[in-house]
Parts: sequence; C-alpha cells; structure tokens
Amino acid sequence: MRRIPHLSSVPLLLALVVTAAGCEQSPAAPAADDHLSAHIDHHAAAERGAARAHAAHGDLLKAVRQSTAHFHASRQALRAGYAANLDCVAHPELGGMGMHWVNGALIDPVFDPLEPEALLYAPRDGNNPELVGVEYIVIDVGQPHPHFGDHPFDVGGVPPLTAAGVAHWSLHVWVHKDNPSGTFAPFNPDVSCD
Repeated sequence: MRRIPHLSSVPLLLALVVTAAGCEQSPAAPAADDHLSAHIDHHAAAERGAARAHAAHGDLLKAVRQSTAHFHASRQALRAGYAANLDCVAHPELGGMGMHWVNGALIDPVFDPLEPEALLYAPRDGNNPELVGVEYIVIDVGQPHPHFGDHPFDVGGVPPLTAAGVAHWSLHVWVHKDNPSGTFAPFNPDVSCD
C-alpha cells in the first residue's frame, strides 16, 4: 500500500520543488550575487505559495470537520441515509480504517467535500461508535482527477466497485482523529478494530 507523506511536509516539498525549478530555468548564468538573490526570491515566493496552499487546505479540512460533526451521534448518520456497517477494516502493521458507513445515494461522479460518501467509525464500548474520519468515492466517467485541496485522490480502493469493474477514485480523510501516518493515509495506526 502506498504511504502518503504527512501533511506538514507538503509545504517544504513544494518550496524545494519550486525553488529547484526556478534555479534551473535561469536563461543565462548571472553573477553569483544575482543568482543568490534570484534563488532567495524564488524560495520566498515558494514559501508564500506553500503557506497559502496549506491555509486553504486547513480551511477545507475545518469545513469538512464542521459539516460532519453532527455524525458523532451515529443515529444522525442513519437519518442522513448512511447504512450501518459493523465490519471493521484493519491491517496488522498499518492500523485500521474502521467501519465504513456508506450512503449509496451519494456515490456518483461528483466530488462534494461537504457530503462524503462514507463515514469512518471506530468501534468503542457501548452502542455509539466513534466518528474518526470520512471517505470520498467518486465514479470515474472521464472527468479530471479529483483533488481534496491540492491532494489527489487515490485510484480505486473500494473493493466492491473494483470487483464490479467500476472505475473510481477514493480518499480517506482523517478529520475527526489525528493520523500519525498522515491526514490522507488509508490506514490509521491509532484506530483499532479490537
């Protein structure tokens, strides 16, 4: 399974890529001071761009967290059309995904970040499972690859759709429980099915 870097490393990676690209695109070899000045300018611009992207990402995560917060009460999920599913998905080394409560009416070619197709719950004592995240499922009908902010969706990933030969994208987003493996990693080592 592909590991996705932690969200906090994205701004640094973007800054390095943009800086390297800017340095390689110099039309002529400028004087050392000019080159250093240009390098610093490119680096500063990259950091500003990465900070704006990170802030926008944070705003989107906050909006999703707020729009799904009422699903902490699983009865609200049932009322909204999500089907309860007690099958908990976990990997012995990577952690858990939890239980996927899916709203089949939302599975289509449209990505709406405020209407996730699945809610991720972790089992806990009592009758009310713990809301830990959401999963998006977008049917691929030839439209552009969906992104959550600047993060691309994974290709495939939903076993029933894959088995049926339905092209799709999916993305886990850990908006209600921190994930040491990253906000968009499929498995969370802090989620258990035990």
